[in-house]
Amino acid sequence: MWIVIKFNKKEINLLKKDLKSKLGEEVKFFLPKIKFQKLKNNRLFNEENFLLGNYLICFHPSFENVSLLNNLKYCKGLSYFLRDFCNSQKEIIAFINKCKNHQDDKGYIKQSFFNFGENHNFKFMSGPFTNMIFKILEKQKNSIKILVRDCKLTVLRNKYLFKPI
Repeated sequence: MWIVIKFNKKEINLLKKDLKSKLGEEVKFFLPKIKFQKLKNNRLFNEENFLLGNYLICFHPSFENVSLLNNLKYCKGLSYFLRDFCNSQKEIIAFINKCKNHQDDKGYIKQSFFNFGENHNFKFMSGPFTNMIFKILEKQKNSIKILVRDCKLTVLRNKYLFKPI
């Protein structure tokens, strides 16, 4: 059974180690990452973050046992377990499958994971346009037409990362 755990970012490795020691090697972790570029002092730096922030998806067959979860809530680095995970198994599995379908060869989430509509404002997270705000004018198969300030540009769809603002 899959559960969602909120953790302290500085203690993620302690949490994983503690859960493995208490549950054995059957425990599986899913923590999707996204890689982007950040502009600092006119220089681009590569940065990576967890897609879910400080939430971790974890699998173990015995998570149905409430007493086991009560014992695990004192693990190092654990903030709490999200409730109602029993009723959300289909959604959790669907999310994991979507993430795995949109990962690159290094395990990072690609831009194709995000569904964006036209006529909304977005911000580039990578490439030469990092931190610039734009609007999608038209979507095409492999590219998108955008408006950056007063300039209309066409960029490859999966080359740069961007997010809605």
